[in-house]
Parts: sequence; structure tokens; C-alpha cells
Amino acid sequence: MEINWLEDFLTLAVTRNFSRAATLRHVTQPAFSRRIRNLEYWVGASLIDRSLYPVGLTPAGEAFQRTAQDALSVLRIGREEALGYVPKMEEVVSISASHTLAVSFFADWHEQLQDDLGVIKARIMADHVAGCVESLISGNCDLMLAYNSPLLPTLTDIGCYPSIVLGGERLVPVSAVDSHGQAIFPLDGDSPQPYLCYSTDSYLGRLTALIINRERLSSRLEFCYECSMSDVLTRGALACSGIAWVPERAVREELEGGRLVIVGDESHTAPLDICLFRRADLDLPVAERIWQACLPAPGESERH
Repeated sequence: MEINWLEDFLTLAVTRNFSRAATLRHVTQPAFSRRIRNLEYWVGASLIDRSLYPVGLTPAGEAFQRTAQDALSVLRIGREEALGYVPKMEEVVSISASHTLAVSFFADWHEQLQDDLGVIKARIMADHVAGCVESLISGNCDLMLAYNSPLLPTLTDIGCYPSIVLGGERLVPVSAVDSHGQAIFPLDGDSPQPYLCYSTDSYLGRLTALIINRERLSSRLEFCYECSMSDVLTRGALACSGIAWVPERAVREELEGGRLVIVGDESHTAPLDICLFRRADLDLPVAERIWQACLPAPGESERH
């Protein structure tokens, strides 16, 4: 039995879709299906009810789901304790976060939490959104910080992963400026402009693609290079390499300093919620304290 099989199974148990689960696990669907079959062979029972749409868990699968979560959690804790990273695991909260939020949001949010709750020991694990989701599903983290947009939900449609909105911003197209403070690469011109894009399998990449398709911008953009990290695209925009869509919070200083400007108009942006996700069965005391502190006050719908 391989650990990957357990992570595959837990991903499928949440998504209930072989294709989506295979994408999150970065394998082809046939390879993913073979790994699920191998796990079922090792367990000695059918775990997935393939007669349903979407697929479901068999009674054996439901019983095995918690076992798989516990096994992965115990292995993770044992590895970290063996390496001497964390002497008391019950005092440390593991938080997976998208690269951009790890850089632009986590430090200020953590400081605010400590003002409200006292010392909070945290392990931040920066990854792309799909990797963060995988960590939450497999139990490798206690909480997850990730973007969520009404145009492209992450886990808000899955009841076993509640979320709280911590704040909001926009995904905006930006360009470097010339000596007169004007955009070097306007989005409303007739000629194609160089475009710095995310990888197609990234969350912000898929969200940017929705904007481009919705506003019929393909003919105005010419591929320059791609990367899954917004920091890299921001650097490219500052270096006058092209237009990049980035979270507004991540380039706040550059916009205020006049080194970057937002191009296009409001129709070329997308709303982004900064969300905190958890498992419904979260049982780590420090993580529960953080969750309760982030819940909206009575009468409020979200936290900004």
C-alpha cells in the first residue's frame, strides 16, 4: 500500500468526481483510477460506488475514510516529531495558504490573531490552491487560507469544509508606466499587448481565463510567459514585460507608488474573497480558537 493511494482516496471522497480528483492529484484520470483500484485491492473491499453519479462511497468506503485521515495525520506528526521540528504538536496549528496570501496576507492576519488570542504558534505551508486543497482533504493541515471568487468557487460548495470570509479584494490587470505615468501596455488599444499569464491549472489562471473569455480579450493579448506564482508575474510587469492579472492587495505598494497602474476598467477585474477553510471535524484546540475568533459578529455576514 502507498501513501499516495490514501491521499487519492480522500480527494475522491470529497470531490465525488474521478476527473476533478485526478486534476487535483496531478495525474491522468486512467492512472488515478488504477491507484484507486489498487487501494481497493489492498483493503479487500470496494470503496467507491461507481453506479452513482456523482460517485459515492460504499459502506466500506465510509468506514475507511476516517482511518485514512487518521493514518495520514499520524504519519505527518510522527515524521515532524522525529525530525525535531515541533515538540508539542497540540500547540501548533498547520495552515496551508496560497503563495500570494502567504506573502501578502498571513503576517498581518497572524499578528491580529495574537493581539486577540495571545501567542499563536503556526506552521504556514505555501502552495498553489490545488495543493492547499489537497492538504486540507488529506488532513495534512488544520486550516487553509485561499482565494474564493463567485466566478470560480473552491470548496464552498462542499459542506464538510466550512469557510469564513476574512476580507475581500480584486484580481486586476496591471502594467508598468512610462515617464508620464501612463500605462505602457494599455488594455483598450487596437494592437496586441504582451501578456504574462498563470499556468492553466492554477486557480488564478482559471479565473483570469474566465475574465479574458468573458470580455473577448484574446485578440488583444499576446503570450509572453507563464508562471503559477503572482509574485513572478508582478516582477515581470514591473520590468515592463507585459500585462499581468494579480491580486490588488499583493501590488498595493506598487500601485500607491505609481510604479504600476490598473489597466482596462471594472469589467476586466474579478472579485476575490480571502477565505479561511476548515474540516468540519476539526479537533485541534488552537485551530478551534482561531476559527471562533474569525467568525463574524452577530448580525454580520462576513469578516473584512
